[in-house]
Amino acid sequence: MMRALTNARIFDGFTWHDDSALLIEDGKVAGIVGVSELPSKAERTDSHSAIIVPGFIDLQVNGGGGVMLNDDQSVDGIRQICAAHAKFGTTSLLPTLITDTPEITAAAIQAGLEAKKAAIPGFLGLHLEGPHLSIARKGTHHPDLIRPMEHIDLERLLAIGHSFDVLMITVAPENTTTEQVRALANSGFIVSLGHTNASYETAQAYADAGARTVTHLFNAMSPLENRTPGLVGAALDMGGIFAGIIADGFHVHPASMGAALRAKRGPGRIFLVTDAMSTIGTDLDGLTLNGRKIYRKDGRLTLADGTLAGADIDMLSSLLFIHQTLGLDFEEAVRMASLYPAQAAGIDHKKGQLKSGHDADFVILDGEYKLKSTWIGGEPIFTA
Repeated sequence: MMRALTNARIFDGFTWHDDSALLIEDGKVAGIVGVSELPSKAERTDSHSAIIVPGFIDLQVNGGGGVMLNDDQSVDGIRQICAAHAKFGTTSLLPTLITDTPEITAAAIQAGLEAKKAAIPGFLGLHLEGPHLSIARKGTHHPDLIRPMEHIDLERLLAIGHSFDVLMITVAPENTTTEQVRALANSGFIVSLGHTNASYETAQAYADAGARTVTHLFNAMSPLENRTPGLVGAALDMGGIFAGIIADGFHVHPASMGAALRAKRGPGRIFLVTDAMSTIGTDLDGLTLNGRKIYRKDGRLTLADGTLAGADIDMLSSLLFIHQTLGLDFEEAVRMASLYPAQAAGIDHKKGQLKSGHDADFVILDGEYKLKSTWIGGEPIFTA
């Protein structure tokens, strides 16, 4: 059956289509056409002058709906995380494991393999954030669990290469080698540099070895200074590098965010990540990570000492923050939540834009950018 969502203003990732219809068939976008061009076989649904944009893609999601992947390595846990973020327009995400034990890591990988087999809506793959990070830039990661990447760690990781649509790992040069990064990249991993004091020159060497993204730009990394550009400078200056950024107004000052967006050399782009924790979609007052209490207050999540511990924001709110606070064009804000993460993950051939043959993953908004419904594979997963 072909379905036509009519009477909509549609942004395909590049261009607006006014008073048009989005055609969906077999879970894919079949085209965007004017009303006079509608196929007779299409079943029509009036969108009531809504706005349709590509579905949001979040490459760093620690939890949601009361669930943390670190606490619940199960198919049901992953399903609950995906469902929680679908309520805010996210149609594809990477459940993210924060630094933990080898046993928890293995359990998370197994749960991910089972989630893929179960075809959970919204599940894209996994992001392993650690444990091979820098203790000096640990952030909320437990220092007792951070360690160098050993040969057995690499072998276990290589064994799951190409097992997911997207498989991402955040590492620090302090605890990995360029040879390990090259092996991971060659086996299908998106290697991201983060939680590190790496110099510009070191970042360049690791990018040459296959690292292609930077994890939450500005946070837990060597800063941009006059004689030492650090990882921040490397991310902005190296055209082949993409970088995630947390747009909640707490992790990065809006002025720094705006400066970075203006400075970034392409074709690599800065894209939005939420770094969301289990609080999303709940009224929880906090959570526990690796035995430590994380407190939720006024939009922030912190350890007892005030260290930021993940984020308490969803993707639609992140998009609206950079549109309304930074004054970024709405179209560019949408691209930062959809097209650019798809490009960073190497899946822009199927996600991140509404082109014929691409997955019919999209979000329907009203005229004030409030979410009306979220669609994955041409089916409404959530309706407000």
